[in-house]
Amino acid sequence: MNNTTYLLTGAAGFLGSNISRTLISQGKAVRALVLPNDPAASQVPSEAEVVLGNLLDIESLEKFFTVDAGVDIIVIHCASMVIITDEFSQKLHDINVGGTRNILDMCLEHKVKKLVYVSSTSAIPELPHGQKIQEVSRYDPEKVIGGYAKTKAEASQLVVDTVEKTGLDASIIFPSGIFGPNDYAYGFYANAIIDIVAEKMPAGMAGSFNVVDVRDLAESIVACAEKGRKGEGYILSNDIVTFDDIFRLVAKYTGAKRVKTILPLPLARFFAFFTELYGKITKKPMLLTNFILFNLARNNTFSSEKARKELGYNPRPFEETIRDTVNWLVSEGKINPPQKQ
Repeated sequence: MNNTTYLLTGAAGFLGSNISRTLISQGKAVRALVLPNDPAASQVPSEAEVVLGNLLDIESLEKFFTVDAGVDIIVIHCASMVIITDEFSQKLHDINVGGTRNILDMCLEHKVKKLVYVSSTSAIPELPHGQKIQEVSRYDPEKVIGGYAKTKAEASQLVVDTVEKTGLDASIIFPSGIFGPNDYAYGFYANAIIDIVAEKMPAGMAGSFNVVDVRDLAESIVACAEKGRKGEGYILSNDIVTFDDIFRLVAKYTGAKRVKTILPLPLARFFAFFTELYGKITKKPMLLTNFILFNLARNNTFSSEKARKELGYNPRPFEETIRDTVNWLVSEGKINPPQKQ
């Protein structure tokens, strides 16, 4: 008899759907919180029990958290509002901070066995180039840049404070950028590959990314539910990569023409003014914005040594992530099959 149920928020999202697949592959019982009428609900595995609701609806959270007597609860909270601009909104704060507060309250009320909160490396203050960014013990919204980062820092500190005040067993995961197959929302990286193959991206920008494969992230989040220490945070990152790395690998695995033009950041900022203006007019997300350029220029060297030692985190090579993402996009009909070179 299975005496543990995993409660997963954000279950229909890119990361959440991968976490649910990982849990189910391990024989775990999964209950998934899904927004009503969410078009991505089909990505939740059929083996999971779906509860309709949201982080701000206390009645639906009560239903989500209520289990049979004698069943232990492990909560993985990965639902959040993600934006790739530096803007702040009340909605962003309500979901990322208020929603996390509600989850914490429910964890205490229902005496959960473990909470794993998925934050972001953007919640950790940047260090000068040449220094590896490691986990910190306190999170200050004033020390990070952008509305998303500020809300994730505030929510992370809320988790730490709750652990210290109540003894709740909670750990925090800090992923870098999330990349990989099965991104049915077609986020930044999936769209970038589609545009490269379609020759809609004539140039890249200088600077660097740090991305983690969504499958490695999902496995380590599940591991954190069992191995993560109370009150501790774990950075899940990989080696830094550049646009040139992406262009080279996409060309290798699709046969597409390799993009060779890399814009220096000052020149890219000039073009970003116009793309941001166009995005505001058309209400379409742009791949070239000043906030994206900020993230390319910042120090993106993170240390995941703690996660490697304590959670068994072992990220796959970036080339494998690109290859598998290309193959998935081909299977979805988003790009043409690779051509022989």
